[in-house]
Amino acid sequence: MTGDNGTTTVGQLPTPGGGASRLPAALTRAAWALWVASLGASALWLWRGGSRLAAGPVAVDGLTVLMWTVVTFFSGIVHSYSRRYMAGERDVTGFFGRVFAFTLVVMALVAADAFLALWLAWLAMGLVMAGLVGHGDWPQARAAGALARRYFLASSALLAVGLAALWWHTGATTVSGVAGVDADPVVLAAAGALLLAAMAQSALVPFQTWLLSSMTAPTPASALMHAGFVNAGGILLVRFAPVVTADPRVMLAVVLVGAASALAGKLLKGVRSDIKGALGCSTVGQMGFMIMQAGLGFFAAAVTHLLLHGLYKAYQFLASGGRVAHEGPAGSDAGGTDVVGVAVGAATGVAGAGLFVVLTGKAEGNGLLLAGLVALTVLHASRDVTARTSLPGAVRYGAVPLVALPAVAVYGGVYRVVEGLLVGLPAVGTTATEPTAVHVLVGAAFLAAYLAVESGVHRRSRRLYVALLNAGRPPSRTRLTATEEYDEH
Repeated sequence: MTGDNGTTTVGQLPTPGGGASRLPAALTRAAWALWVASLGASALWLWRGGSRLAAGPVAVDGLTVLMWTVVTFFSGIVHSYSRRYMAGERDVTGFFGRVFAFTLVVMALVAADAFLALWLAWLAMGLVMAGLVGHGDWPQARAAGALARRYFLASSALLAVGLAALWWHTGATTVSGVAGVDADPVVLAAAGALLLAAMAQSALVPFQTWLLSSMTAPTPASALMHAGFVNAGGILLVRFAPVVTADPRVMLAVVLVGAASALAGKLLKGVRSDIKGALGCSTVGQMGFMIMQAGLGFFAAAVTHLLLHGLYKAYQFLASGGRVAHEGPAGSDAGGTDVVGVAVGAATGVAGAGLFVVLTGKAEGNGLLLAGLVALTVLHASRDVTARTSLPGAVRYGAVPLVALPAVAVYGGVYRVVEGLLVGLPAVGTTATEPTAVHVLVGAAFLAAYLAVESGVHRRSRRLYVALLNAGRPPSRTRLTATEEYDEH
């Protein structure tokens, strides 16, 4: 079996023709069958006019059919990839069983309307994922799984507190039943509990430790985790948008915790030398940005972000082995300041921000904050391209707008589709929050972080570098310090 650090151990091979060899194929076919069924359900829902369909504890709406289609697609990819990747694994049956169970639980979660059904699906999702994190027979894997399980149980307890508070205050027992709540201390407390539950599940600071400790998990499990599981926090906030938006102070809190994780993830990623550790820190940052978009009132943008990030991060994990390179510490293409490259990146960033505004319609208020972050993202990505001095200048400079602008256009197109699917969800289509001094400070913090990363301050300062390195280091009991430890187990 291959762990997330790329080393391999060979367990007892399954008996040819036995049940262990047939189950992965059967579950893989079942996963793809669920995807086809989800496409059919989406088509049927659209044919019926896109109206919400409720039956007992479940309800099907635009968010449901969207997540069914995406989650089953991820699951099919992971099942197919794992059939070869997990060949020779001792507990291949348990692994495939957990991956398929995770798929079913997430499908139940996004369709749950009753509080009890939602909570049970949330709890089961965490327990199944903890089993995937702890997959393996070495102590570090078991320790990582146990750590993740504690975080997920805490998240489930927080969700239970939030749901109980809403039930006690409103008498509602369904998500749809809290569509018209007013701001008061009980609703504020419920919103805080829901936010904390979302933060723990999505590995936002200070709950990122379980995610950074999960590198013991097999790579397919990591892909499923980073592409699907961590998105649950965003889905929870979208479902309870009426509760979260009832008080502006809660929305500001959502923005602040999201921005803190987005900035921390970026800084932590900058000091990680291992590929998958850097991907984990990147996920912390991306989930923070997703939560921040929800706090700004852009729920459709948050869903768009989690979808596109999930697709990209799943690809990055499954293809991570091909990214290993043997080179000097500075990299083969390191170069100094490129004035032309900075100019090209800046011009493309401004154009990308303008394109974002046009395609999404976010031309005022906090939409301009998002547009500014788009410009910074494009500018940062352009430096990675223009710094590759091994390529001709025309190729480097021309690639920046040719890649960045279509990427922004794709985002805008997906956003419009998602926005259409979310029409009718309570509070999701409300006007975004108005700018405040807090939002201005958040924008300034992102600009300062960008300048710090680009100038290498976090690397030149030993104190800051060590602090970031320690902050992103998982507990020692979950780390494999020698590759021989895989072979011992």
